[in-house]
Amino acid sequence: MSVPFRFIHAADLHLDSPFRGLVKAPDHVKEALTDSTFAALRQLTKAAIREQVDFIVLAGDLFDEADRSLRAQLMLVREWEKLEDHGIAVYVIHGNHDPLNGARAALKLPSNVYVFGADQMEYRPAYRKSGELAAFVYGRSYGTRVVTENVAAGYLIQPEAPFHIALLHGNVDGDGSHDPYAPCALDELIGGKGFDYWALGHIHHRKVMHEYPHVVYSGNTQGRNPRETGAKGCYIVDVTAARATLLTFLPLDEVRWFEHSCSIAAVSSEQELLQQLDAEIDRILAEAEGRSVMLRLCLTGRGPLHQRLTEPTVIRTLLEQLQEGRPYSSGEPWVLVYGLEAHTGAELNWRELAAEDSFAGEMYRFSAALAGDKTLWRDFARDAVSPLASHPKLGRLMKDKWDELPERWLVLARELTLGTIHGNDQD
Repeated sequence: MSVPFRFIHAADLHLDSPFRGLVKAPDHVKEALTDSTFAALRQLTKAAIREQVDFIVLAGDLFDEADRSLRAQLMLVREWEKLEDHGIAVYVIHGNHDPLNGARAALKLPSNVYVFGADQMEYRPAYRKSGELAAFVYGRSYGTRVVTENVAAGYLIQPEAPFHIALLHGNVDGDGSHDPYAPCALDELIGGKGFDYWALGHIHHRKVMHEYPHVVYSGNTQGRNPRETGAKGCYIVDVTAARATLLTFLPLDEVRWFEHSCSIAAVSSEQELLQQLDAEIDRILAEAEGRSVMLRLCLTGRGPLHQRLTEPTVIRTLLEQLQEGRPYSSGEPWVLVYGLEAHTGAELNWRELAAEDSFAGEMYRFSAALAGDKTLWRDFARDAVSPLASHPKLGRLMKDKWDELPERWLVLARELTLGTIHGNDQD
């Protein structure tokens, strides 16, 4: 007989994950980034208590390194003890970043925590806080960092359970942005194994891959670098007595990473550009819902400022102005524009240029011919790079590139050349 219950699915806490490449960041930014994974953990505990969940499942990579820091271990045990005081159980598997063979302190875990072993799949009953059996939780930890076998193949349900939750840390359907650990196919997970909910970890972008049975990546709890943009957190999962499943995403992050593009099309001066960027920063800070923001801006489009934005000193000065123009107030959300890039183009009318009787027009027509004939392009490009390719040092450094001769080189060269000619004509 099924009963309604609620649990939290989280993964990839990466406690004490180091932050690199921000040597010049203000001290308050460094401190916030260093503490951010711990702050997300504290938010997880508060959410579990506030939302009155029955238990939590953690799908691997609780720590960032196999030889986990003492600070991270002590912090985790302290938070689990708080959950124990509120009758909330925790079911844990370890992943490739925190395998069971890693060095760890001899800490006694509270009684509400169960860590699955690495030898084979195990299962444990999970109860509502009122005592009724809610589900069986199944899992298997990584014993070592590299696990290339299909761990999911060994998962089997126990028929007497009212609901089946499988914890798996692995790469489902071969996500190329992550290591191919514990690989398996989505069809395998949904094709008759009998599990109701696959609580996945390893991929840091949350996604619901399938419903009934649910196959879900919760993503990581705190973005740690420019690739991990947007809200990060966990899923609150409500299961009804009729076994209907409702997922609610709950953000836990304290610092949020963003990337944003801004067009220069309607901008005629550096001052106007700074005003436009400041307005965009205010909008993004509001979107972060009270969180601090790490922001990278990218300038795009075509406009009169293009030629100026090709100068590194101009970009560097604009970035400095954006950073210095926002004073920090203790205890308030902050924003750091840590990067500013320009991928802009000159104001060019391609149709007019194609008919123009000029050097620029002739160059455009020739580049269009190269773009329309791959063989012609490869022959032309090979001849153009041959002096560099035959250079004893440059030839070795870029030996793989000479064979590729990608067509994007043609696009970049056309933009650079015609943009420069256009800029000189305007001068």
